[in-house]
Amino acid sequence: MALEHALLVSLTERASSGYDLAGRFDKSIGFFWNATHQQIYRVLKRMEEQGWVTAEAVAQAGRPDKKVYTVSDAGRAELTRWIAEPMDTTPMRNELGVKLRAASLGDVPALAAEIKRHRDEHAHRLDLYRTFEKKDYPAPDQLTGRTLHQYLVLRGGIRVEEGFIDWCDEILAALHKDNPPRDTAPSQASDPKGTRQ
Repeated sequence: MALEHALLVSLTERASSGYDLAGRFDKSIGFFWNATHQQIYRVLKRMEEQGWVTAEAVAQAGRPDKKVYTVSDAGRAELTRWIAEPMDTTPMRNELGVKLRAASLGDVPALAAEIKRHRDEHAHRLDLYRTFEKKDYPAPDQLTGRTLHQYLVLRGGIRVEEGFIDWCDEILAALHKDNPPRDTAPSQASDPKGTRQ
């Protein structure tokens, strides 16, 4: 997927200025597709040149005019084409997984602390998604059309975060079992025969 398609999806939901679109993007599609505000402005300009969006200058009191972007017929045709296009399945690409595989070569307690940090961040995001779900979709069995589709994306995010948190909990429990804290490990003093080296 190109950023263009994410922006087209957002603009079909509501015509927006680049500034407003960047703010909305951060709170919705941005959870699933990262882009800086500079990238968004650059891509909007390219989309306008391609004829996928049109821009209308809107006057603002005491400030320069702002451009409000709307998806054109050509943009809707591109979105229709892209939605129907087959896509590759995306393999899991996770730096934390590679570090975990190499854990025996490094500082396992430091890696466990990093995994705990990731777990906490994902738990925070899960709480945020569940807040969105409760606030925006109180009756999910009655949803249809665009609102249903938005809800299903949110549910995907919730399931991913739940799975990642469960994985982190599994890792932390296994690492703790494999590498108990030093103060609970048997000490040389408790070895009466002095067989430890």
